Amino acid sequence: MNRLKQYISITLACALMALAFDWFYAPNELTLGGFTGIAQVINFFAAALPVGITVIVLNAPLFLMSLKRFGKHVLLQSFFAVAVNSLFIDLINALYTFQPMDKLLGCLYGGVLVGISLGWLLREETTTGGTELGAWLMKAKIPGLSIGKLCLAIDLTIIVLYAVVFHSLENALYGGIALYISTYVMDMVVYGGIAAKLAYIISSEQEKISAELLARDVGVTRLTAEGAYTRNDKPVLLCAVRRREIVAVKRIVNEIDPAAFFIVCDAREVLGEGFSEYKPDGL
Repeated sequence: MNRLKQYISITLACALMALAFDWFYAPNELTLGGFTGIAQVINFFAAALPVGITVIVLNAPLFLMSLKRFGKHVLLQSFFAVAVNSLFIDLINALYTFQPMDKLLGCLYGGVLVGISLGWLLREETTTGGTELGAWLMKAKIPGLSIGKLCLAIDLTIIVLYAVVFHSLENALYGGIALYISTYVMDMVVYGGIAAKLAYIISSEQEKISAELLARDVGVTRLTAEGAYTRNDKPVLLCAVRRREIVAVKRIVNEIDPAAFFIVCDAREVLGEGFSEYKPDGL
C-alpha cells in the first residue's frame, strides 16, 4: 500500500512538471535545462522526434551507469518518473497547445512549479534523471553543496548551449532566471521541513533562561567561552530549534534578560534527536 501511494505521488509530481513545461516553457521558447533542454535542441533540428521520447532515450545510458550506486529499486522509481514525465509532456502537448505569454511571467511561474515538482520527487528519493540524477551522483563526491546548487551548475551549462544553438541570448537569460527560481524552490521543498535556526545566547541570567527553555522541551547546550576584553568566563547557550520555534525562544530570552546578547543563524540541516537522521545515500 505504501509503495502504491509513493508511485501515485511520483505520478502527480511528474504531471505537474510536464504541465509547467508545456504551459510556461515550450510556448515561450524557454529551456528547462537538463536532458529536457538537450531534447528541445534535438527537436528543433528534428521535429519528428518528440521531446518526451527523446528524454527517455537520453536518460537510458545514465541509468545504466547509476545502477551500482543506487540499486534497482531507486532507479526503477526514477525510470518510472522519467517515463511518466516524458509521456505527460507529449500527451499534454498533443491535447492542448498553450499560447505564448509574457516571458517574465513564464519563467517566474514555470520556475516555481518545476521547483516544487523536482523537490517533491527528491523527497520521494526519485528523480527525472538527467540533471537531478547527475547531481545526486555528484552529491556523494561533493557533500558540501546542496542538490539545488549542483543542478544549477549542470543546467547553466546546458542553457549556454541552448543560447548558442538558438542564437537567443534573451531567452537564455530568462531561462537562467527560471532555473534559479526552480533550484531555490527545490531546496526549500527538500530541506525546508528539516531546516532549523541556531541560537547563541550570552546572558547573566543563563540559568533562568536554560531552565525555561528546557521546561518547554527546547534542547540547550552550554558552551564555555571567555570574554576577550574582560578575560571573564561567559557561558554561551546554544540551541538548535525549528524555524517556527525561534520566535518563542527570542520572547523567552527577552522577558528574562532584555540585555542578553542573542545571535540567530540559519542551519541548513540538523541531524539528531528531534530533527533528522543521517542517511548515507540521502540528500
